[in-house]
Amino acid sequence: MIALIWFFRVTRSIFRVNRPILSTRAGFEDMRKRYGLLTEVQLEVLRLRLKGLTQKEIASKLGTTHQNIAIIEKRGKRNMQLAEETIRTYEEITSATSVEVGPGIHMVDIPRLVVDAADKANIKLKADFTRVYNEIKFKASGCIDGAKVVKPITLVISNDGDIEIAPKKHSQSRFPL
Repeated sequence: MIALIWFFRVTRSIFRVNRPILSTRAGFEDMRKRYGLLTEVQLEVLRLRLKGLTQKEIASKLGTTHQNIAIIEKRGKRNMQLAEETIRTYEEITSATSVEVGPGIHMVDIPRLVVDAADKANIKLKADFTRVYNEIKFKASGCIDGAKVVKPITLVISNDGDIEIAPKKHSQSRFPL
């Protein structure tokens, strides 16, 4: 009996070496290597998707099903959203001040709001009207229609006078699920 158990264990470990990168069994995502919040497999799937491969093509390449690839991709994107939200929250709590810009505000009024907030916090801005305007225009383009704000925007002013533009938390992430 002991010999049979030993044979089973040895045989199982031999076959485990020849398995594809992913197993079709649950738990395959529990890889040892991580890249921030992403597992090695999530990173690989997201890279391949960015190269234009379909989920079925990736599944074939990695030796699993397209359903598993869909789950891995969704979890990877969710982890990217969490990382993005964490960075945004960190910037907000370490900032000297921030300006909340609500819907209906005209674009040309925002730089004055930022300058006033910086003056109130005794911070010398590293930005002028043009930089503030352009950063909003490009970094929060989904929150602007024409020259009016249509979705809330947060402008964070750091202690060193730099500004960061971020759409509000409930707005669309760069990593949609």
